[in-house]
Order: sequence, then structure tokens, then C-alpha cells
Amino acid sequence: QVQLVESGGGLVQAGGSLRLSCAASGRTSSVLTMAWFRQAPGKEREFVAAITPNGRSINYAGSVKDRFSISRDDVQMAVYLQMNSLKSEDTAVYYCASRSGFGLPTMFRYYSYWGPGTQVTVSS
Repeated sequence: QVQLVESGGGLVQAGGSLRLSCAASGRTSSVLTMAWFRQAPGKEREFVAAITPNGRSINYAGSVKDRFSISRDDVQMAVYLQMNSLKSEDTAVYYCASRSGFGLPTMFRYYSYWGPGTQVTVSS
């Protein structure tokens, strides 16, 4: 089993920045691709960004590209999401996810482990 715990969410004004962190523990040898998803009230969970081990490959959703940056620390077994130029439409619960495989899938069903989520609220 892998446990994921997110931190760093909060309330920020539009145009501001936040940095989310996610720490993995447990059977971390099975953690390969890590990703961030988000879910706004009344909407489906959507892909935000994913990163393979060593940061070799990265993928972003079009709506966050050029504003968000994903990175990871494979020694600390953590993944980060730097969010800049935040907009009200970025308001959501942000989830960290991992899978025991490579690739950069954008569909949530390809990820096995999930954190409980952290709330990000952007005020306009």
C-alpha cells in the first residue's frame, strides 16, 4: 500500500501563487508516475499534471500549462505543484495520485493511489 498526503492548499487572491506538496509513504517502490488532479464542486475530477520518475517526462492540462509547474523529489518521495497566476476557475480540491507504471495518463482510473485532497480557493 502507498499513502499519499497533500499539503499547501488555502485561500489566495486571483493572480497569486500557491505551492502544493504531496508526500508518499509505505510501499514507495511501487510509486512511478505521480500526478495532480482537481475537482470543483459539481464537476468531474480532471487531470492537472503528471510527472515520471526523475522528471524525465511531464504532461500538463492545457488550462494550466504556462501557469503551473510540477516537480518531484525521488529521494524524499514527494511531488510538488507550483501554481502561479491563479484564477477563480482554479478553485477546487486538489488530489495527489500515483501509479505503479510509467507513462503520463490523464484519466484518473489509471492511478491506483490517492491522497485525501487539499482545498484551493481563489478569490476574484
